[in-house]
Amino acid sequence: MAAKITFHGGAGTVTGANFLVDTDSTHSTDSGQAGSPQAGTQKILIDCGILQREQVCDVANSAPFFYDVASVDALIVTHAHADHIGRIPRFVRDGFRGAIHSTGATKELAALMFADALRVMQSDALKHGCEVLYEAEDVTTTLSLWNAHEYHEPFSLDEVEVELFDAGHILGSALVKMTRASRSIVFTGDLGNSPESLLNDTESPEGAQYIVMESVYGDRVHEGRDERREQLRLCVEKVRAHKGVLLIPSFSLERTQLLLFELNVMMEEGTLAPIPIYLDSPLAIEVTEVFRKYRHLLNPKAQKHFSEGKDPFSFKSLKLTREVSDSRAIHAAPNPKIIIAGAGMSHGGRIRAHEKYYLGDKKATILFVGYQVPGSLGRRIQDGEKRVEIDGEHIRIYAERETLSGYSGHADREQLLTFVENAGESLERVFVTMGEPRSSMFLAQRLKDFLGVDAVVPEAGQTFEIDW
Repeated sequence: MAAKITFHGGAGTVTGANFLVDTDSTHSTDSGQAGSPQAGTQKILIDCGILQREQVCDVANSAPFFYDVASVDALIVTHAHADHIGRIPRFVRDGFRGAIHSTGATKELAALMFADALRVMQSDALKHGCEVLYEAEDVTTTLSLWNAHEYHEPFSLDEVEVELFDAGHILGSALVKMTRASRSIVFTGDLGNSPESLLNDTESPEGAQYIVMESVYGDRVHEGRDERREQLRLCVEKVRAHKGVLLIPSFSLERTQLLLFELNVMMEEGTLAPIPIYLDSPLAIEVTEVFRKYRHLLNPKAQKHFSEGKDPFSFKSLKLTREVSDSRAIHAAPNPKIIIAGAGMSHGGRIRAHEKYYLGDKKATILFVGYQVPGSLGRRIQDGEKRVEIDGEHIRIYAERETLSGYSGHADREQLLTFVENAGESLERVFVTMGEPRSSMFLAQRLKDFLGVDAVVPEAGQTFEIDW
C-alpha cells in the first residue's frame, strides 16, 4: 500500500512542526507534485506548531495553512511545546473538526500553554498591531475535540493503528507509532536527553520501517550529567561571590522544573548553600502543579521524593511570584539571588523586564539552558551582541554570558544516532527534520556513514511517497 507524507512545517527549521500523512495511493514525487486524491482516503496531521519568532502573533503564524484544513480527519500531538501545538486553536478556527489525540498530560499542559499564549498575543496585538491567532472560544472548541490516551494503549483511526510511547522529552511527550498493513512509521516529536533527572528514558522505535525525527542537536554533544550540575553550581557560586544576580531565561514547561529539582538536590546534599531563588513565571507555577498531578509519569528516583513526603519543586529558599507587582519587587530584593523566568528564548514574558534591568550589570550572569532559535533575542544575546533592543529600549550588555547545553531537553548527536540504531533491521528510511539545516544535514550524513541508513532531509512543502 502507498501513502504520502508532506512536510508543511519543521523542514529546514527547528520550529513549526506540521506533517501531513495521506493514505491516498495516488502517486506523487519527491518534488511535491501529486495527483488527484481518491475517495475514502484518510488524512492525519502530526503536530501543528508555531514558528517561534520575536512575537507569537508573527505574520508567518497567521498565514493560511497549505492544505484544506476541513479535509484533515485527525490530529495527533506529540507534546505540549508551542512549536508543536501553538497553531492548533487556529487550525480549529479555520475549520478543523476532526479528533485530536495525545497523552492526558499533554492535553492538560496544552490548555495552560494556549491560555498563556493568548494573553501574550493580545498584549502584542495592542503594542504592534499584529493579528491574534485565535480567541478563547477557539481554545474551548479545541479542547472539546481532544482525546487523551495512555502510553502503550493502541487506538484506531480507521485502518491505522496508533500507539504512543514515552519520548522522554517533557512530561507526557510521545513517540507516535502509526501502523497500517503491518508496516509502521514513527514520528519522534522531540526526543529526550536521556537519562534525565525527572523523566523516564526515551523508548525505542524498534520495528519501524520509517522514522520522522528531530535533529536540533544533530551536530553537537551535551555535557555529562555530573558536569552540567557542577557547572550550574559554579555559576551560582560566582554570582554569590560577586553579590550579583544569576538570570536564567527558562522554558516554563520542563526546563524550569528540572532546574528546580537540580538546585533542590544540591542544597539537600549540602554541595550548594541556600540562596534566594525567584520563580517569576505564573505559567511555570501552573505547569509545576501538573507535574505534581502526573508524578506517576516521572522516573522512579523522582517519584521517590514524593513517596518520602518531599516535594522536589518546593523548598525554603524558593519564592514564587505570581503577580506583576511581586515580579517588579524582585529588583529591590538584596543580592545574591537567582531569577528563573520565561520565556526560554526571551521572545516574551517576564524575562525581558529582568534582562532590561540586569544585562547592563557587570556583576550579573545570564545563563542559557535551552536551545535558542536563530534571530530570537536569546540567540542574539548568546551569540555575543553588545547591544540589543528590548521593547523599544536599547541595552548595552555587560553581564557575563554562560550556556549549558546539558540541560537541554533534546537528545544530542550520539543519542539520536543510538535511537535510530535501535529501530533495527526493519528500518528503510529516515526523514531528518526539526533542526537548523546544518544540524539536519550533518545528522543525515552520519546516519548514512555509521548505520548505512537511507536518510533524507526534506525541504519545506516537499512530498514523499512511502510504502505504508
